[in-house]
Amino acid sequence: MPAERVERKLTAVLAADVVGYSRLMGVDEAGTLARLKAIRCDLIEPKLDEHAGRIVQTAGDSILIEFPSVVEAVGCAVGMQRAMSMHNAELPEDQQIAYRVGINLCDIIVEGGEIHGDGVNVAVRLEALAPPGGICVSRMVRDEVRDKVPFSFEDLGKLTVKNIARPLRVFRVNWGQSKDSNGTGGAEPARLALSLPDKPSIAVLPFQNMSGDPEQEYFADGIVEDIITALSRIRWLFVIARNSSFTYKGGAVSVKQAARELGVRYVLEGSVRKSANRVRIAGQLIDGSTGAHLWADRFEGAPEDIFDLQDKVTANVVGAIAPRLEQAEIERAERKPTASLDAYDYYLRGMASHYQVTWEGTNEALGLLYRAIELDPGFASAHSMAALCYCWRKSSGWMTDRAREVAETARLARRGVALGRDDGAVLASGGYALAYVVDELDVGAAFIDRALTFNANLATAWYYSGWAKIWLGDTDTGIEHLAHAMRLSPLDPLIGWMQATTAHAHFFARRYDEASSWAEMALRDRPDYIVALRIAIASNALGGQLDQARRTLSRLRQLAPALRVSNLRDTLGPYRRREDVERYEEGLRTAGLPE
Repeated sequence: MPAERVERKLTAVLAADVVGYSRLMGVDEAGTLARLKAIRCDLIEPKLDEHAGRIVQTAGDSILIEFPSVVEAVGCAVGMQRAMSMHNAELPEDQQIAYRVGINLCDIIVEGGEIHGDGVNVAVRLEALAPPGGICVSRMVRDEVRDKVPFSFEDLGKLTVKNIARPLRVFRVNWGQSKDSNGTGGAEPARLALSLPDKPSIAVLPFQNMSGDPEQEYFADGIVEDIITALSRIRWLFVIARNSSFTYKGGAVSVKQAARELGVRYVLEGSVRKSANRVRIAGQLIDGSTGAHLWADRFEGAPEDIFDLQDKVTANVVGAIAPRLEQAEIERAERKPTASLDAYDYYLRGMASHYQVTWEGTNEALGLLYRAIELDPGFASAHSMAALCYCWRKSSGWMTDRAREVAETARLARRGVALGRDDGAVLASGGYALAYVVDELDVGAAFIDRALTFNANLATAWYYSGWAKIWLGDTDTGIEHLAHAMRLSPLDPLIGWMQATTAHAHFFARRYDEASSWAEMALRDRPDYIVALRIAIASNALGGQLDQARRTLSRLRQLAPALRVSNLRDTLGPYRRREDVERYEEGLRTAGLPE
């Protein structure tokens, strides 16, 4: 009779208990129980609701809680400790209650609503290491959240603890150093606040389409994207990427909340109205910390004046943030991508289709982008965006005539970087396409590096650079660049791509547990992302989790039935080290992928 299937999942586990519980009970048993009940009801459970936590076990003074997100687990722990600190401040010392908290990210066994496994025991041991009112976390937790929360971590080193075979790398959360969260338990945001960068920072929220025509939505989005691009060229500004800003599209959100969640000082919002013969752009710049309006204006002109209108918005925003900005920097932001308004319109439509990330959307995008290039052969951005469409075709296994499509990618990318030789976005996209599709790794990596010298605010350039470093064998630098990409775009809908790429870096560094954890995070965001499925399988197979690898392989084969070990390299990048590809193949072969 086959063994019963065991349900497993990756989750964040928080263990908490009361400091000096036996002493408190000995002094006042009934009073202690009453206070604990009130604290759990009034302070702890509201935090759990805010951060999607689920209590899985209680025993006297201890609580075991699971979270679907490790960021939420850390946020809940900090919220709990802040609430307890404020609560205790109003009480005599002999009536104060303090919790210790430990958090681990681990693979657990689920049985009848309870959770089990070595990782749960680790969370309990971490809790015992925490000081009263403190939080200790594992290295995996620290690595996952350190660029996503506004708290510092103190490395306590490797510690040996009871009933855990291996030493634990332990970090203490310095939650008292947070600058932006408020812990008062009433109106905290659903997402954690991010600490401010060390230079002026801004996010441009989606502009409202006031045209009365939903078909003009792409036009309003395109205007915002160009303003973001122009602002990001100013080196002393920290500019949030388009993908994260656009997570607020269509929703009701306060500017102060958006600023807090994106980790910026300033927020630009506005509207676009387009008619047959007029375009009007209205904008207002707001200090996210106070809600004060720093600047508001509107600009109106004929459709052919659209680039001048964008320039005026950009220059006014920059002028409001730094009145002494040199005029040369403003002029650097005033770049017109094309002289043809029709070509620009096709480009915006193509870009909107490309962001659908589907086979149909990619094909539609290519048709629109080729039309833009036909109208303006010197349109660098259209060339680089078309080259990116072929990158997506390769990674998804959609190429039908590989030799022709590789040659076409090379033509588009080379033409793009030649036309946009000082445009960071064009250089990054073209360099990535040359490296990934055309197999010109050194040339492509050089263009990506050059893009970052022109524009260090491009999240996509840091993402492409992460891949390039991994392909070159420099996995640690790749991880650093990917972490920076995620900070520039913390709410990116495509964050799963960055997480899956980080999984690759850990895999080739032979850190299979870290690799599988990053892959699992990517799959939570995008369950059918083939790149993440592949690296999850290889990581689990070589990391000793063969059953998990085989279950994931079953899902991969449903999505990509033609995939074999022998054709795996058709979708992989240009890995410089032969052993990297061989290790990838070994992992998938071990899991059972046919030759």
